[in-house]
Amino acid sequence: MTRGRHSLASRNARVNRLTLISAPLVTCAVVGGGIALAGSGGEAPAVTRPATAAISTADRVVGISRSAERIAVPVVTAKRWTTTELDLRLAPAEGARTDGEVPALRKVGITGAARSGYVQVVVNRKAYWVTGEYLAKKKPTDPASMPLGGKPCPGTSGVESGLTAGAIRVYRAVCNNFPQITTYGGRDNHGEHRSGKAIDIMTSDVALGNAISEFLRAHAAELNLYSVIWRQRIFTPERAGEGWRSMPSRGSATANHYDHVHVSVS
Repeated sequence: MTRGRHSLASRNARVNRLTLISAPLVTCAVVGGGIALAGSGGEAPAVTRPATAAISTADRVVGISRSAERIAVPVVTAKRWTTTELDLRLAPAEGARTDGEVPALRKVGITGAARSGYVQVVVNRKAYWVTGEYLAKKKPTDPASMPLGGKPCPGTSGVESGLTAGAIRVYRAVCNNFPQITTYGGRDNHGEHRSGKAIDIMTSDVALGNAISEFLRAHAAELNLYSVIWRQRIFTPERAGEGWRSMPSRGSATANHYDHVHVSVS
């Protein structure tokens, strides 16, 4: 019995060895047959290796494209300071989609490209468009660090006539910090001015108007402000988280506050 089992195992081992030897030959014959069939118009078996190679090639092409995209950042030619927070637009147009914003008092790179009042900037290695008039060569003074002067200003004392105590405080804060402003609008018979709670700070100088409007925003709580309007944008402490908001056109430079900063108190 023992010899019989050993003899059978020996025969099985020989069969297994023959199988291992013949398997590659069968495989080659099948592949060769497939090639022969393909050459003679027959249907060859599906081959997955070329398809995998094609996918790998496509992946490599995509990788190269993405790398090229990352490298293709416009060249920065100069640096500028933001005088207020600015929307990062994907195109140089008012209605263009935005991708976040850049804060005030932040240095950004510019490429030298400009279109329709917008300037191309580079932020986090990406190109965007911002409103050019809110960029400055020199770093602006931090408006939050400016004091709230309370003394009367010489030469413009008539502005205070008819104003509320809160509006007078705002006027003095502005005139002490920005003595270059020589013309103000006080109480009169239109809009918020009727109540004596609003003043107009007359200037068409964009940089100066930006500085004044940012000073007012920085001290909005201390001055108990209701609103600040400048260059067709409005800021209200009630919606401070939204920053500056665009306003519809009212038809003229004065009505759109391009020649003065309007500020009112609560």
